[in-house]
Amino acid sequence: MINKGFVSLVGAGPGDADLLTIKALRLLKSADVVVYDRLVSDDILAMIPVGISRISVAKTPGKHCVPQDQINEIIVNLAKTGRRIVRLKGGDPYMFGRGGEEVIALKNHGIPFEVVPGVTAASGCSAYTGIPLTHRAKSRRVQFITGHFNNDEPLDLNWKSIADPDSTLVIYMGLGNLSHISGNLMNAGLPPSTPAAAIENGTTKNQKRMITTLDCLAVEAERNKLKPPVMIIIGDVVSLSEELDWFQKSLEDTERDKNLVINSQPADS
Repeated sequence: MINKGFVSLVGAGPGDADLLTIKALRLLKSADVVVYDRLVSDDILAMIPVGISRISVAKTPGKHCVPQDQINEIIVNLAKTGRRIVRLKGGDPYMFGRGGEEVIALKNHGIPFEVVPGVTAASGCSAYTGIPLTHRAKSRRVQFITGHFNNDEPLDLNWKSIADPDSTLVIYMGLGNLSHISGNLMNAGLPPSTPAAAIENGTTKNQKRMITTLDCLAVEAERNKLKPPVMIIIGDVVSLSEELDWFQKSLEDTERDKNLVINSQPADS
C-alpha cells in the first residue's frame, strides 16, 4: 500500500512577510518539501528552515516555464512518497491562483489536503496604498476580474456589467491589456475621469504606486515603465489614496533619511 503524504495549499500573501498567517508559517517550518511560485517573496522564502527541500515552479508572464499540468504532477508525485508538502502560492490560492485545479488533481489521486487562505493581492495592495475597497457613498460593491486569459485568448468580458460607477473594480494580471481594458470600460459607459491606480510590487519595500484616471491609465503605466506584478484598481475610492496613505509615505521618508545619511558623510580628504 502506498503511503500517501499530505498537501497544504498555502497562500503566501501579497509580498510583505509580516502578512503571512500564523498557520502558514507553522506549516512552512514543519514541511518536508515546499513547492513555490514566482510571486512568493524572498523574505518569505527566507523563513523556510535550512534542510527543507524547495522546488520552484515559477511562471513569468508570457513564459510559463512549468505548465500547470506538470505542476499538478509534481505535487501529486511528491505526496505519493509520503512526505508533507506545502504548495506555497502568492496571494490567496483560490483568487486567480489556479488553486482549484491543483486541489482537483489531488482529489483525483486520493491525496489528503487542506487549503490555507492568504491575504489576496487586492486587499493587500489597496490597504498599502490608502485605497479602501469599499467606502460609504463611493463604492457599493467590489468586482475582481482577471486581465489576462490563458494561452493569450481574447479578453472577452461582459464590459457593460463591469463598467459600474458605483463599484470598485480590481484587475489582476491586467498590465499587458490595459489599453484594451480601459478602452472597453469607457465604451461601456464608465467615465474617462474615473480615478484609477496601478500598484507594482504592492506591500513590499519596492512598491510603486501610480494614481491617474481611466483615460490615462495605459499611457501612464507605459510612461512609468511598470512591470509585473501590477494590481489595477479603478473607482471613486482611488481618490482617497493621498488622504489615507500611510505606507507609501513611510517608504519615501525612509528613502529621504537614507539620502540624508549619505549626504552627511564627510568628503574624502
